[in-house]
Amino acid sequence: MSYEVSPTSRALLALEVIQNSPGITASRLGERLGVTERAARRYIAILREAELPIESMSGPGGGYRMGRGLRLAPLMFTAAEAMGLVMAVLEGHRDAADPTELVGGALAKILRILPERVASPVRAFREVSAPRAADDTRVNPELTNELIEACTSARRLRLLYRVDRPQPVAMDLDPWAVVLRHSRWYLLGWSRSRQALRALRIDRIVSIEVSLDTFTPPPGLDALRTLEEHFSQGWTHAVDVLVDAKLEDASRWLPRNLGRLEPLEDGRTHLLATTDEPEWYARRLATLPVPYHVLGSPELQRATAELGDSLLQAASGDGAPT
Repeated sequence: MSYEVSPTSRALLALEVIQNSPGITASRLGERLGVTERAARRYIAILREAELPIESMSGPGGGYRMGRGLRLAPLMFTAAEAMGLVMAVLEGHRDAADPTELVGGALAKILRILPERVASPVRAFREVSAPRAADDTRVNPELTNELIEACTSARRLRLLYRVDRPQPVAMDLDPWAVVLRHSRWYLLGWSRSRQALRALRIDRIVSIEVSLDTFTPPPGLDALRTLEEHFSQGWTHAVDVLVDAKLEDASRWLPRNLGRLEPLEDGRTHLLATTDEPEWYARRLATLPVPYHVLGSPELQRATAELGDSLLQAASGDGAPT
């Protein structure tokens, strides 16, 4: 699908070029805009009719420049530029996703004046992204914007993904959301090749091809929560814990990356996950302010018992200086 650029849009692009390149000639301006020299002069006339102070510089090196008293034109971003801006702000500021904070409020103002076609996917991306951590991995804003547009329009993807193999792996994916989590950018979606949930690092996506085929996204998707729960699965040792608290309270005490929480009819909460570090997991569970019961795995039960013995010994006073 192709779009015709209006004379007004071309004139505004000419304004931007003149601002960035004072003294540019009509011939060079036409080359930058992809039009003839005559057309470039016509865009200069449109700007002057709008009472913008475009001055002509005489002489062999003459060209166009901005005069004094210029009132800045409205902000104009391409979709990729808007995405790059939001990504940079989210990576650099913990409160950028919160419109009540200083930086988040400024970002919200920019989004409000952007065309809806550009602002809508960018706004959706901001709302599902968590604060960054220290070491970030840069990704391509243009690619990220394409991925978000595919998520927004619910169009299936064919992509190449770099894994620990000589050649990238091809996969068919229903893209659900783009999420920033602990300095990493992920594409969350459903692999049609494997019939499984996938969280792909965007910096490892080599190329994408957007299909005309559409899909139905999962209703009420909490993308960040789904990503956190996904990362809590697939490790060596099972985690099966009953927490003597309602789901609402357990959700406040247990980080989402610890596992999946399920409410039970008796008012308690079931925690299901996997871990490669039972000792670490036992220490995290020990911070719960309510009783809990480790049903599995044997490795986590043993780590919990050893932690309990260690705490009992510490409380007994044995080994205190005499």
